[in-house]
Amino acid sequence: MTKDVIALTERMPDVWSLVAGLFAGGPDLDVRSAGEGAVIQMCDEAGRPLVSVEAPQLVRVAGEAARLLGPEAGGTGVPVWWTEARAATGVERAELLAASFARRLARLCGGSVWPPEAAADPEAVQPGAGAGAGAGAASAAPAAAQPAVDVLTERTAVVLQDRPVVAMTAWLSDAIRAAAASDRAVQIVTPATSRLSLPTRLSLTGLPSRWVVRDEEGGGYYDGLSGALLRWHDGGFTPVEAEPERTPVARAFLEGAEGAEGTGGTGGTGGTGERQLTLSFRTVHAAEERLVLGGPLEAAWTAVTGGPPEGWSTAEPVNLPWSCEALTALARDRAPESTWVVAVGRADRPAIATLRVARTARGVEQDVTLAFGYGPGEKPPLDVLPDLAATLVTEHRLQSLLVQLRAARRDLSLPARFEPPAVPVGFALGADEAQEVGLTFARRTPLPARPVPLGPEARPGFYYPLGDGGSPSSWALFEQLMRHLRQPD
Repeated sequence: MTKDVIALTERMPDVWSLVAGLFAGGPDLDVRSAGEGAVIQMCDEAGRPLVSVEAPQLVRVAGEAARLLGPEAGGTGVPVWWTEARAATGVERAELLAASFARRLARLCGGSVWPPEAAADPEAVQPGAGAGAGAGAASAAPAAAQPAVDVLTERTAVVLQDRPVVAMTAWLSDAIRAAAASDRAVQIVTPATSRLSLPTRLSLTGLPSRWVVRDEEGGGYYDGLSGALLRWHDGGFTPVEAEPERTPVARAFLEGAEGAEGTGGTGGTGGTGERQLTLSFRTVHAAEERLVLGGPLEAAWTAVTGGPPEGWSTAEPVNLPWSCEALTALARDRAPESTWVVAVGRADRPAIATLRVARTARGVEQDVTLAFGYGPGEKPPLDVLPDLAATLVTEHRLQSLLVQLRAARRDLSLPARFEPPAVPVGFALGADEAQEVGLTFARRTPLPARPVPLGPEARPGFYYPLGDGGSPSSWALFEQLMRHLRQPD
């Protein structure tokens, strides 16, 4: 049984519904709050947390349950109340209690339970049963402060997940922030069947933070991003020692790698023809009272899909309808701290983005990573890129834009196996940056294709075509362009 159980209900779970669900496991349990009231915990007689329940979220974005939980949750309509319970690691009674809580909540508020097997009533949890050795394995005090953390060492916070898609939930986001504040790495351990959402993938930057995958066939563990074989050593997962400058790679990671090279034409994930178009860009605006945030992201989304994002949130699942005004209000409330959000598209047009808003010496910067998924026979609209770059330069003070195409899943999730690297398609330089490089130098590059000027003739930006994403040789062109632009005039 999974450690995470989710109740998807038609009506909002009120306090009494939550309490009734919490006490479904028996009267011997104690209930207390944590996380400044955002989390309720069921504890045994010794005060050790068995199940942690996050405050319910109202999800008003269609397709989120199916995107994160799988097709079995596809029948869930919106709006829906999403209430998540997490059981303490290695405590059988805790897993039963989490399922019992979710079932009771679904009955009281009308709805369903994920995963489906948790919806079936097993043998009743006996009051007081398992309160000995099993309960003794519940989280100790340091880990209990962050319900998503299962193992805490001096250097690593380990999170165990058994979900179809490991998303950047509020649980996981809090664990990552707490780990960073204590100078710890975050290592997420999953079965090989799990995948990462784009926001979770982007959060695992900088070793020794890792995605650790259990190798069911070969035994042991491997890195889900690189395939490197791992072992537990000195309070964290580290690569298996081998020959100098050569790390062994798990066979399971390389399965399906043949035929996946390249991204153009009929290439794709394992030859399926699925691809992802990714845009990474930064804009900077003066810190003005009338500034509305989210405009650059919305402009890029509209240029590629014909419409704005469907929803946004500070975590997954994405629960709020898209609104630049609401995003701006949140960022103002959090200033001078930075604000990070995720946005998603319609269920029939996979798209997801992360946006970080930060106040710097240059003004208000917006960093965006935006990905679109395409299946066999769907053609990424590369022809809109020059016009999009022009819009970002003239209306949103673009600093730089990198566009890439890769053979990868249409649903934009990342599996624990090899996928060919992205190939650059185009690069854009903002007007201020072109001035710093020198207009003559920015216009005259060693590339075979001439740059496209963007914006006013006296103060233009430039878009540099690098290919159609069909050949890895575009990386050589991109590196050549970067060396050229970084040289003094």
